[in-house]
Amino acid sequence: MCHRRQAALGGGAGVVPRVLLLVMLVTNHVLSGALIGGVVRRPEAAFATGVASHFVLDAIPHWGDWGSRHRFLRVAVPDGLTGLAVIGVLAAATPPPRRLSVLAGMAGAALPDIDKPSRLWFGRSPFPSAVDHFHGVIQNEARGRYWVELIAAGCFTAGIGLALRRISQAHQAG
Repeated sequence: MCHRRQAALGGGAGVVPRVLLLVMLVTNHVLSGALIGGVVRRPEAAFATGVASHFVLDAIPHWGDWGSRHRFLRVAVPDGLTGLAVIGVLAAATPPPRRLSVLAGMAGAALPDIDKPSRLWFGRSPFPSAVDHFHGVIQNEARGRYWVELIAAGCFTAGIGLALRRISQAHQAG
């Protein structure tokens, strides 16, 4: 079988279905999507590449296996809010000619994880079961791998810094 961990989310028995608690932190997906959008000039291509990058990152051994809803939410809520803040900061910092591509890359990279809040709030994933199954099967996570998330965040942030500097220089020169 696959390496999935399940835990009940919310309410009484049967109110909210069981959900996969699988996560490469969404902030890292947002950061990778911004880097993609900074390199890929067309928004459609940045979005599609961002979606693909999500699954590539989820296949890399990373932090997870939360064990309980409470532990998951203690990480997921601050991470989600941090991801939103990063989107705002990077959208503001990106020169206008490339802004739509950066936003598209971030949106595509984060999109597959919309299943988690959707399950929490609405009791179901917005994706077909085949997508949810694939998303669960590729996960390779374990407790104690928070360092993978920190290294990924550092690498993506450095890459974004370089990309934005080049974009800004090209924008000012042109």
